Amino acid sequence: MGDNQMTLTYNFKQDGEKLTGTVTGPGGNAIDLNEGKVAGDKISFFVKVDTPNGTLKIVNEGTLKGDNEITLKTTMEGGPGEMPAITLKRSK
Repeated sequence: MGDNQMTLTYNFKQDGEKLTGTVTGPGGNAIDLNEGKVAGDKISFFVKVDTPNGTLKIVNEGTLKGDNEITLKTTMEGGPGEMPAITLKRSK
């Protein structure tokens, strides 16, 4: 992975099939999740990130594993496309 590593902190709140929350990147700014959904062991949401080149829409689709792990597939619309899958682990 080299220097391309960065820490993202996700805060999820589930209410039935509705998923809300934020993601916080290295800059420390929390970004709201949009259109979050939970269906069985699947979750999906997107975030919008403002960049010098305009707004980037980042679509996330994931699979829950137990109550402490999520495998997340991320696609950037208008960007490099699909990114490598990431694994989120619940912090203690």
